[in-house]
Amino acid sequence: MQQQIEFMQSQASIYADICQSRDWQQKYRLLMQLGKTLPPLPDALKRDELLVAGCESAAWLCHQQQDGQHYWGFDSDARIIKGVIAALLSQLNGLSQVQLRDVEFEALYQQLGLAQGLSPSRNNGVAAVIRQIKQVL
Repeated sequence: MQQQIEFMQSQASIYADICQSRDWQQKYRLLMQLGKTLPPLPDALKRDELLVAGCESAAWLCHQQQDGQHYWGFDSDARIIKGVIAALLSQLNGLSQVQLRDVEFEALYQQLGLAQGLSPSRNNGVAAVIRQIKQVL
């Protein structure tokens, strides 16, 4: 998971790039590239208890806390969802409990401007991941 955390920290600006892009095809390309380059979770973390309930494709979300900061790792069989969640996690990883309480997760997703371009089942999958993140808090 450490490899993913480091990767997402290096990609923190990707969120802004996606938000600023007005062209759906450009957003899609950025997300697909992000999903392709995000290091996979180790197989040891792809356990049933880490599966995201409500995702149509197989998706795993894991969490760890270090020195008061929260970090998530994510993997999915669907590259586009992997990219979407990586973009969101790039904005959440490393935040404290207090900082995370101030985050409006749905608004963070809405700012990406993806809801209209993704299928309803993919939007439901993103919502399921957000619910699972909130459960940790």
